[in-house]
Amino acid sequence: MQEIKDTQRATVRIGYDGRVHKAYRGPMAKERFENETRVLGYLEEQECDYVPKLLEVDKEKRQIVTTNCGARADHVSDAKAKLLYAELEQDFGVKHDDPFARNITYSAQLGRFCIIDFEFATITKTGEGLTIKEAEAYAEQCREQQAKELP
Repeated sequence: MQEIKDTQRATVRIGYDGRVHKAYRGPMAKERFENETRVLGYLEEQECDYVPKLLEVDKEKRQIVTTNCGARADHVSDAKAKLLYAELEQDFGVKHDDPFARNITYSAQLGRFCIIDFEFATITKTGEGLTIKEAEAYAEQCREQQAKELP
């Protein structure tokens, strides 16, 4: 497998079959895993064709396998990125809370840009989701708790 991303929060690899394997770790791994699977499931129900499709979900290991949405599109303008994220919210009711070019790919197969990485996203219709602000607040609570526990 080819390693694409290895950070404190997740490992992403692409298998020889082209499928994307993502494992969650670090702060709020369970919540981020649950949120991404919820949002991707919702988008699949809505028939959104420019996001990954869930193929496998392993709750115990906090891992997913998805379809591949193409290569990272490193040279997307801010204006184009804003348009893509606005399209996702307007057409499918999902607000992506990490709306940057790093989460945009280009699929030659589809002939269009795609959006990935839904750890921080909200389904606007139900309000279900997880935001970066919530994750930052959780991290601050952990730091405060650790400071209290120090002698």
